[in-house]
Amino acid sequence: MDNGETIRVLVVDGHQTFAELLGHALAGQPDLQCVGHARTGQEALSLAADLTPDVILLDPELSDADGIAIAELIRIRQPDSRVVILTASEEQALVRRATAAGFAGFLSKNGALGDVLNALRTAHGGGMTVSTDILARLLRSTTPVSVPRASGLTAREDEVLQLMAAGLDARAVARRLGISVHTCRGYQKAVLAKLGAHSQLEAVAIATRRGLVRPDPR
Repeated sequence: MDNGETIRVLVVDGHQTFAELLGHALAGQPDLQCVGHARTGQEALSLAADLTPDVILLDPELSDADGIAIAELIRIRQPDSRVVILTASEEQALVRRATAAGFAGFLSKNGALGDVLNALRTAHGGGMTVSTDILARLLRSTTPVSVPRASGLTAREDEVLQLMAAGLDARAVARRLGISVHTCRGYQKAVLAKLGAHSQLEAVAIATRRGLVRPDPR
């Protein structure tokens, strides 16, 4: 990052070798630092509270707990810590749960290391990153006939949708539009309801399929 800030990352992964390799990769970046490694859900909760990392990179397939539930609990307890999911699983149920939870990223372990590093930076900056293969699966599983043909979005809701599609979370969208986070979340709920979606990612997938998303407004 150009301001010299270091992004502190907690890695949550039950595979020791993978976690160590990822830790070395983070150490080689001037703006990223691995501050800890948790192997279980309980370790993740404890270290997240003790270390208050900027971003938590979490594999949801943990030996002792439901990783998505752990990630949601961490986000409640440490709302300033952003959560990025990194998984090798291709289960559609996991994709649905993770996208509905609205984490700052959802990446495949089959992707490039550079994509993971950039996703951590994007998450810290208030954005969201989703692997292209995961997004493609979500697009294929989204049935457009289940939603109304006309979106009925107001001008402000459309602005919110475009910024959601650019990967911004509620706080970042609120800053961009000069409104409160509470007001922004109200607009986001309205967008989801009108598109028949259950998460930001699903809303973007539906809007993209229906031609409602314009080029990145950033």
